[in-house]
Amino acid sequence: MNTTTAPVRAVIADDERLMREQLRARLAEVWPELQIVAEARNGLEAVELVEQHRPELVFLDIRMPGLTGVDAARQIAQMAVGDDEHLPEIVFITAYDQYAVEAFEQGVCDYVLKPAERERLQVTAQRIRQRLALRDVPDADTDRDRAPPLQRVLHKLAAQLNPGGAPRYLDWIQASVGQGIQMIPVAEVLFFISDEKYTRVQTPTVEALIRKPIKELIDELDPAVFWQIHRSTLVNVKAIAGITRDFRGRQIVSVRGHPEKLEVSRSYTHLFKGM
Repeated sequence: MNTTTAPVRAVIADDERLMREQLRARLAEVWPELQIVAEARNGLEAVELVEQHRPELVFLDIRMPGLTGVDAARQIAQMAVGDDEHLPEIVFITAYDQYAVEAFEQGVCDYVLKPAERERLQVTAQRIRQRLALRDVPDADTDRDRAPPLQRVLHKLAAQLNPGGAPRYLDWIQASVGQGIQMIPVAEVLFFISDEKYTRVQTPTVEALIRKPIKELIDELDPAVFWQIHRSTLVNVKAIAGITRDFRGRQIVSVRGHPEKLEVSRSYTHLFKGM
């Protein structure tokens, strides 16, 4: 990307139409050359539009129905792991500035308060221009490996959005299927198996890949539903058909809806004690 010759493109996501219109109007004042290529009414739509348009900038309302702005940002960051050129800058739109303080201080995303004020947007626009310009600088450290730290900050922000309540877990997995990207409901996943680089997501009908290690998935999935049975394997408890032992005495998990057998490592045999 060359921000000196091509206009910066942005997607706006907010479930309130008036807020989208107000933000668009303010942005036209402080950043007239910015191109708003699409508007989303919810988080899931935002993820789909980012995949479609590959913008350099995304404005996300931090609270949206279905998929929150933080959850949408996590999906967008997951899309770009290992491909920072396609990881857009993230700006949260929020009425509660405490939710974005940590992310802002870490420097991996920015935020503006509702309603968007001209002065604050000018500051944001300047920061985003600087960050995008650094992408064109060879060996610039600022843009190196942005997706993993962004994911970590967003995971903490997701917890802040639900203080004192039940933890928020992933509802959707965005994964590569063939040459495309597919949104897979977590409830349909039978198991996850990782190698050094990718994690395979297996449903009864779909086999897909994500660039996220098991150790990160463990924190993002409901532990009552997904059990770790091996350092590289998570299985949906509801999909377990039975437990057997092979000729070496190892526990083997059979999964409903799929012929693959999953080995249970010694560290996790206690999960099936008495079986």
